[in-house]
Amino acid sequence: DRVISGELSTHILADTGIPKSTFYGWLRAYREEQEADNRRTVSIRNFHLLENKVARLESIVEILKSAPCTPKAPLRQRLYAAEQLYGKYNVHVICDAFDIPRGTFYNHVLRNKKDNTWYAKRREELRLRIQEIFDESNQVFGAAKIAAVMKSEGFKISNEMVRTLMRDMGLVSIRQSAKKLYEDEGRKYKNHLNKEFDTCKLNEVWVSDVTYFKYGENAYYICVIIDLFSRMIVGYKISKTNSTQLVKTTFQIAYKARQPDSSLVFHTDRGSNYRSKTMNDYMRSLNITHSFSRAHVPYDNSVMESFFASMKREELYRTKYRSESDFRSAVDKYMIFYNTKRPHKKLQYKTPEQKEEEYALKLKDF
Repeated sequence: DRVISGELSTHILADTGIPKSTFYGWLRAYREEQEADNRRTVSIRNFHLLENKVARLESIVEILKSAPCTPKAPLRQRLYAAEQLYGKYNVHVICDAFDIPRGTFYNHVLRNKKDNTWYAKRREELRLRIQEIFDESNQVFGAAKIAAVMKSEGFKISNEMVRTLMRDMGLVSIRQSAKKLYEDEGRKYKNHLNKEFDTCKLNEVWVSDVTYFKYGENAYYICVIIDLFSRMIVGYKISKTNSTQLVKTTFQIAYKARQPDSSLVFHTDRGSNYRSKTMNDYMRSLNITHSFSRAHVPYDNSVMESFFASMKREELYRTKYRSESDFRSAVDKYMIFYNTKRPHKKLQYKTPEQKEEEYALKLKDF
């Protein structure tokens, strides 16, 4: 204890009478034991490094146990095997497991992703679930929370992957307080319709929304625009992505077919694709008033909610499609049926086509 406390050796020897050779032998043995203990002691930092190394090696073993080839297989086989694991494991781990340079891997999977069917298919599957979770959370969950939900469901996905896909989809979680968001959006995204669905003429108010339908392993987004006066479907489009381009193209189809004047009010929900700068700039360029439903109030756009419910109940949910082409053709036929054959209670059981013909005759007589 006196040695450890720093007392001089000469004082200890003088007080105790221990032979000098014995004392220094004990001291040497003590120091050697301390050095051995120090070598056995692992710092917290080194412990975490070792822990990460073990986890990395365990992942590599897990990959190789389920892999269809070995690290000695031809490069093409290794790239194919690694490609199937992209998004499930860290890229560094995948490349180490198959002995593939990361640059080669990125070139194969990412730079050629436009032609990569598997890559596109997986991203679409992830997009669909992200959209569902985002909607179920009332647009509250950000990337971290969505990733946590997906991981609990068995998806192998990182926060960064979710963040990237959300950015591509235009999904932004609510970051402001509820009151500030309500006040800001109330000023910026006005509801010019206020659930007033009765109009006096054609092309006075159009309503629009997007729904999705899952066929096989793919999700299809259907954007529709309806004229409130006649309940006529004036434009629609099917896409594999729910994007600003989808709603803009659908509007362009309707605008070209109907040629409305600048008094038109275009009413939608507050989906990010409708609120995008691209869409806002386009509406302004046509001098068209864009009206928005209140946040999380589906009744503000109940005409579209009712239409999609009818389409799914009368066509999509009761038909087994043989192919994507068969599905798209069925949607085309339903739109024609809806406009020309299906009576509407709101129209005194006339079809949209009959309502517009009646309107044209009245204008002619007038």
